[in-house]
Amino acid sequence: MEYNSQREKLIIPEYGRNVQKMVEYAISIEDREKRTKAAKYIVSVMASMNPQNRDSSDYMQTLWDHLYIISNFRLDVDGPYPKPEKDTLVRKPDKVLYSDKNIKFRHYGKNIEAIIKKACDYEDGPEKEALIHTIANHLKKSYLNWNRESVDDEVIAHHLNVLSDGKLILSTEQKLTATSDILARNKSRKKKFIPRSKDNNGKRKKRSQQG
Repeated sequence: MEYNSQREKLIIPEYGRNVQKMVEYAISIEDREKRTKAAKYIVSVMASMNPQNRDSSDYMQTLWDHLYIISNFRLDVDGPYPKPEKDTLVRKPDKVLYSDKNIKFRHYGKNIEAIIKKACDYEDGPEKEALIHTIANHLKKSYLNWNRESVDDEVIAHHLNVLSDGKLILSTEQKLTATSDILARNKSRKKKFIPRSKDNNGKRKKRSQQG
């Protein structure tokens, strides 16, 4: 389990960490055409998070502005709108409004639903199968962060089916990371970051009691 203090600060928190990671990946793509294609995909994910705002006349331009802001203006692509100047930003971007009513499983969050929605558009094939497997593993890890006991892969497969409206099916041949491995990994990470001061305080208390 990652601690908030270890994670990179979210530039626009409303879009979540998954979008920020996608932006970082897009920046790393050397080919300009592929980088632009990745940027357009990210904007489409951002748009799917806020369908209620589509009627706004400058909706798409706002999304592209947010994309550049999330990239800290490092993203160089052939977008449909001019890249905003960093120096001209005198205020933070407008807060993105969300509706929680469509979140079917709150412990997975809104962002993963948007990613699942985009995954549904992939053509059937090995790439889509790999994406389904990756998403399912992410769901399992998120579930175990929320409910730190156990979960069957069948439950995760069912949740994925529900979240994708039956469009993403996890094959029975695709095995997810073992629950015991995920829990052990989470436990070991947690142990690493236990402040030593607490242990020292405990030792001092014991010594004072013995004395």
